[in-house]
Amino acid sequence: MSSPADSILPFDGRSVCLFCGSSESADERYLKAARDFGTATAQAGWRLVYGGGGVGLMGASARAAHAHGGRVLGIMPGFLRSRERLFDDVETLVVTSMHERKQIMYDQSDAFVVAPGGIGTLEEAIELLSWKRLDLHAKPIVFLNIDGFWDSFFAMMQHNVAEGMTPAWFLEAWQVCDTVEAAMVAITAPGGPDLKYDHR
Repeated sequence: MSSPADSILPFDGRSVCLFCGSSESADERYLKAARDFGTATAQAGWRLVYGGGGVGLMGASARAAHAHGGRVLGIMPGFLRSRERLFDDVETLVVTSMHERKQIMYDQSDAFVVAPGGIGTLEEAIELLSWKRLDLHAKPIVFLNIDGFWDSFFAMMQHNVAEGMTPAWFLEAWQVCDTVEAAMVAITAPGGPDLKYDHR
């Protein structure tokens, strides 16, 4: 039985998934970081996997990667086509649901970068971390913490640890980078902490 992913064009290199905001009201600092990240992935020969939209940080990163000759794969559920406006200049797969979108993005990626974004970006990051907690994957997760955008999330996780809900060693399940350059180093560095997270 075929799946939508079967139609994705072959790619022999490495792929990084960027989770980020689609808001057109995003601060220019975050839009610049998204553009810089798209450019950096293209220059490093990585394929950029993203949510398929042409707006906000999503559109900024995809356009920059494409403009610099990089491969880009967008995954978007059909019901969001009018809201997030497909960026048709790159390979884009339209799927039926958010769950299918996230699964394909995960399957097609070797590493994940979480840039500034809203509730959707936060939900995607939480699910990735939850899967890592359950030993369902060991792929790198990097938060692109432009001007401390994610600091309140890290504080919440520290609170979660302090309250005994999450073991302290799980705070090593992700990396934090303040610049695009550092994030690219983090996803290209060989290996990483050899941790097993599901220690219940």
